[in-house]
Amino acid sequence: MNVNKVMLVGNVVADPEMRTTPSGQTVTSFRMATNRIWNDPEGQRQQKTEFHGIVAWRRLGEIAGQYLKKGSLVFIEGRLETRSWEDSTGVKKYRTEIIAESLQLGPRGATQEDQPSTSEEKPSEEKPKEEIPIIDEQEDIDAKDVPF
Repeated sequence: MNVNKVMLVGNVVADPEMRTTPSGQTVTSFRMATNRIWNDPEGQRQQKTEFHGIVAWRRLGEIAGQYLKKGSLVFIEGRLETRSWEDSTGVKKYRTEIIAESLQLGPRGATQEDQPSTSEEKPSEEKPKEEIPIIDEQEDIDAKDVPF
């Protein structure tokens, strides 16, 4: 049995680029960053950021292009795919990207660095949690159905 599954939660690095192929399919590409935080043997906090190229096709691409922007928090599920091409000098180049199969938008305006409320705030002052829609590539979604 083989498995090619990627799940990432991170922030969009730059506004997505949406375009249409000659056959009329929408494709949106964007980059996102994920952070890994750990303590080294000396107890010092360390952090490493990884950048990932994401490609979303058809309706999922339209939704990504419409609702994602730089800094948006997003959950992506997809698969790894490597493509190759020859550059202008004839050198073969390779790029491994994540082909999005579903995405979940973070709350409006939320970034991964958002901190939880301080303990000084009373529970009654907490803002209600916003319901986050889950969008799957196989579903037919109308933009009017997205709650924002």
